[in-house]
Amino acid sequence: MKSYFVAALVAGSVLAASAAGAQDADLTAARDLYASAAYDDALTMLNRLRSSEHPASQSRAIEQYRAFCLLALGRSADAEQAIEAVVAADATFQPGETDASPRIRSAFTTVRRRMLPSIIQQKYAQAKAAFDRKEFGAAAEGFTQVLTALADQDVAAEAKQPPLSDLRTLAGGFQELAAKAAAPPPPPPAPVVVAPPPAPAAPVAPKIYSGGETGVVAPVIVTQALPPFPGQVVIPRSGKLEIVIDENGAVESAVMRESVSQTYDAMVLSATRAWRYRPATANGTPVKFRKTVQISIKLTT
Repeated sequence: MKSYFVAALVAGSVLAASAAGAQDADLTAARDLYASAAYDDALTMLNRLRSSEHPASQSRAIEQYRAFCLLALGRSADAEQAIEAVVAADATFQPGETDASPRIRSAFTTVRRRMLPSIIQQKYAQAKAAFDRKEFGAAAEGFTQVLTALADQDVAAEAKQPPLSDLRTLAGGFQELAAKAAAPPPPPPAPVVVAPPPAPAAPVAPKIYSGGETGVVAPVIVTQALPPFPGQVVIPRSGKLEIVIDENGAVESAVMRESVSQTYDAMVLSATRAWRYRPATANGTPVKFRKTVQISIKLTT
């Protein structure tokens, strides 16, 4: 009986993995259909994926390409609903120039300008509720998201006047308070213990290149936008950010090597999650790459 249940569990895991792989293949196929201008076929495949069980990580891509197809087919109202779903899932998302036409980017901008003010206010309310519950780590992250969203170009005008201008001041103050409250206390002295036997050698991590090696081509920027500095700049500021770009062109890790300010550092680190690159290569193979970004904040004129 025990062997039967183990076999059933293994079979279920294999089926689940097969289903996930099939969904990835369908999404890739839908993207290829869109790229070849087969918009109706791509939309049919995307609608089938949307109505089936799929990983949450695929939801934004499904709605994004549904919007692309619907706009190409002239179905503006349906496209707007798909864009709304994308923005609701990820308020920071905006198609890049290499991903979409000016018409598509304009449609996303229109929806984001309409939705972002209310999303910002909701995020602020959620962060403040976490702060009141003394969940300071979650609150600090929430207020950082509010500040990042307020720096978005699509709400630049609204962010300069109430209620969003008031939220910028409040979010900045609460973010610093929450970050300080969330800082862990110093650890107690470590007890003296007998050293365990040597552990087996850890697997070798992939090498991270820096550009000086033979045959290495540095990554190319696709999207690397620094957020505007919040408030007035009365003295010039500078900083240094170090990021590691993975083999897919996404930012794997980010560290401020030279701080600008606590609030702005958090905004920059949050913004790096949306940065994209054509990955570095070593002899034609995509590799990880460590890149330094210099930050210079000029005086407000």
